[in-house]
Amino acid sequence: MERKNSTVVTEFVLLGLTQSRNIQLLVFVLIFTFYSIILPGNFLIILTIRSDPGLSAPLYFFLGNLAFLDASYSFIVAPRMLADFLSEEKLISYRGCIAQLFFLHFLGGGEGLLLVVMALDRYIAICRPLHYATLMNPRACYSMLLALWLGGFIHSIIQVALILQLPFCGPNRLDNFFCDVPQVIKLACTDTFVVELLMVFNSGLMTLLCFLGLLVSYAVILCRVRGSSSEGKKKAMSTCSTHIIVIFLMFGPGIFIYTRPFRALPADKVVSLFHTVIFPLLNPVIYTLRNQEVKASMKKLFNQHIA
Repeated sequence: MERKNSTVVTEFVLLGLTQSRNIQLLVFVLIFTFYSIILPGNFLIILTIRSDPGLSAPLYFFLGNLAFLDASYSFIVAPRMLADFLSEEKLISYRGCIAQLFFLHFLGGGEGLLLVVMALDRYIAICRPLHYATLMNPRACYSMLLALWLGGFIHSIIQVALILQLPFCGPNRLDNFFCDVPQVIKLACTDTFVVELLMVFNSGLMTLLCFLGLLVSYAVILCRVRGSSSEGKKKAMSTCSTHIIVIFLMFGPGIFIYTRPFRALPADKVVSLFHTVIFPLLNPVIYTLRNQEVKASMKKLFNQHIA
């Protein structure tokens, strides 16, 4: 007999970050304030890099794309979460849930691969400086950018394809403030053991391997710069330490969420909040605060507009 699509759930009820109204209002104020300050900062980074011809090196090209990815990533969850804080009923349609999940992993997967590309850029710049201009030419940079977008799409479409095969016939209460794989899978009306294994392999293993690979690559870079001049060593150490901070912010929560069986833990929602709202907006800012060239260019741009 041909298998029928038994999905009858047309919407999900989001239980939210917390049930306490006072805590919801407090978090709303904090997140809204943070979002209002940091999000324009990300767009300022993009504008600065685009408008200054002196910031045409691949490092700044990828930094601008990181700011764009992170700003886009934060739009997937934060605006709806802020609106839900002020709403009694927190509902999201089945299609809206799938769309949110797709873009979350599309942009998140792309960002993870972008950090790999940025590590490659730093490795060539520090360890193969004579070949840097040849290897990291504009065509190569755009090719890598296209590849990471494609990689993020493939990663996400696999997630969505696996979830679309699952029947959802109730309950429809999603214990989170947004739609993500671990919580959605648990609502399926069938055994999800195999699907969970595939999800852990697709998300968790990829996240863990990228994380370990990045740590090894930066360890190699730091070993190479130990014997360099004091000025070059200081600049390389500053750049690499910044990258390592962002790597931990990006991959730490992802490893916690996706590399284990999908069982709810008390810390899940807090980790998800930092992973989807706080850290993405902070990443480009951290890069900028540690980069003298970008800070000088931003100051110059600011002075031009107020003159």
